[in-house]
Amino acid sequence: MKSSISRQHLYLIFTSLFLLVFVIIFAFGVLIPEGKEYRAKRIDLKKMSKELREYQNFHNETFDTLKTIQGKNRRIITAFDMTFNPERFEKQNKSYFSQLSVLAIGFSGIEDNFAVYEVNTTSQISSPSSFYNFLDSVNKSDWIIGINFPINFKRDGELIMSSFTMKVYVNKKDKNSSTSMSEAR
Repeated sequence: MKSSISRQHLYLIFTSLFLLVFVIIFAFGVLIPEGKEYRAKRIDLKKMSKELREYQNFHNETFDTLKTIQGKNRRIITAFDMTFNPERFEKQNKSYFSQLSVLAIGFSGIEDNFAVYEVNTTSQISSPSSFYNFLDSVNKSDWIIGINFPINFKRDGELIMSSFTMKVYVNKKDKNSSTSMSEAR
């Protein structure tokens, strides 16, 4: 019995069946599981993209707020970076008093972010108005200075003598750079 199918057709049928089986195995073995994983990863990517947008919006809002605050407080920021010079302070404020002296107080209880100075003044006035003018001048100065209470006023004839302490807030970045340079050696 001879078959009526030629050899070429037989090879073509076997090759087609082989390719069909290969495609079915490839589809069920690789494509479908990868498709499920792809869908899960796509959902995760959408969630991460949403979170990223929220964080970017938060960053942009915070950055805008920072720039606004920096713009409003430019004088304070530059004053915080200024180093305090007691001699310059005395020169600027000597006109409010007949005698002005600034002495640094050195004790272990001070904090690292400010220095404490004692200020002794003597004025020939009948009222402490020049002291209040001095306080206005301190508020407009190049440094951040806090006047501590109590402020002691003593009257001695025509003179009013006052003494108080003030805190000068300074940025300690100079100490950090010198410390890091000394550690590097």
